Amino acid sequence: MSKRDYYEVLGVAKGADEREIKKAYKRLAMKYHPDRNQGDADAEEKFKEVKEAYEILTDAEKRARYDQFGHAGVDPNMGGGHGGFGGGADFGDIFGDVFGDIFGGGRGGRRGPARGADLRYNMELTLEEAVRGVSKEIKIPTHVHCEQCNGSGAKSSADVKTCPTCHGSGQVQMRQGFFAVQQPCPHCHGRGKIIAIPCGKCHGEGRYQRTKTLSVKIPAGVDTGDRIRLSGEGEAGETGAPNGDLYVQVHVREHEIFERDGNNLYCEVPISFTAAALGGEIEVPTLDGRVKLKVTPETQTGKMYRMRGKGVKSVRSGQVGDLMCKVVVETPVNLTEEQKELLRQLDNSFSGAAAKTHKPKSEGFFEGVKRFFDDLTN
Repeated sequence: MSKRDYYEVLGVAKGADEREIKKAYKRLAMKYHPDRNQGDADAEEKFKEVKEAYEILTDAEKRARYDQFGHAGVDPNMGGGHGGFGGGADFGDIFGDVFGDIFGGGRGGRRGPARGADLRYNMELTLEEAVRGVSKEIKIPTHVHCEQCNGSGAKSSADVKTCPTCHGSGQVQMRQGFFAVQQPCPHCHGRGKIIAIPCGKCHGEGRYQRTKTLSVKIPAGVDTGDRIRLSGEGEAGETGAPNGDLYVQVHVREHEIFERDGNNLYCEVPISFTAAALGGEIEVPTLDGRVKLKVTPETQTGKMYRMRGKGVKSVRSGQVGDLMCKVVVETPVNLTEEQKELLRQLDNSFSGAAAKTHKPKSEGFFEGVKRFFDDLTN
């Protein structure tokens, strides 16, 4: 049986943020939870479907694969090979996720120290850096694991004790109406351990704040909006828990000559009146240096010339785009009297019967204007 679209399962739009997804998930999970629908196989299947959709759409990496490849991107049974859902849903975990915010805790509760927070760094690049790739050093203010206590938060290993309140489970049980739920232990805050004598450097946190320097390799072809994930380079987790990730968000500055659209580059090339009329070769800029462009005779302003392979190499497909040169015929300025007279003579040579030959657009335009006004007066 084919799977339903995850956004359809949760009843949210494709562009929904995490808050909207979580809200929809809680509502549906509460509706279909097995504890409230005992013996209802259909509700149990819907509950599993809701849980699966939620876990994919709240994981940034899995959601990106799903948006690009559909179910095949996240389900190994459909050929994606990226991980997915093989067995049944863990009702204990989902119960804690759904009802934890409502009752201050859940059956799953908080199991041990929390993973470190993800961080974001906004990196501005020149067009040349984005097209060719570059390595950059960045400084990140963050929490790092304390090397003195190895992230434990204790002065020594003997100073880490089992919590006497929850006996190491990190959870305590409480009843609210017909629900029997578990909460993180208020004594050890869900860790299951307490620190008798804290580490002198991190004061029991297992981490401390400092600025670390990282070398980030930006691949060739990135563009504004692209994001590079550095696994484990986010904030250190609590008392030895895993680090979060660092996401480098790319922004490419405007260029004084080129505009980028996907893998293609665009630029305007001014040419002289003479070159436009007679044709010839002109030099145009590319990111690799100057190249010759052959201009055909009688070229008009706005004509586009394509220079194949002079664009940007795609960071994903490896295909190389083109450079599109838009010709702009430049009107001469600061003319001398002699130059003005020569232009008058040239213009006079275009008049009369020769006008249709040398200025077809102008003649066609003015003939159209004349017909328009003749029609109005008739």
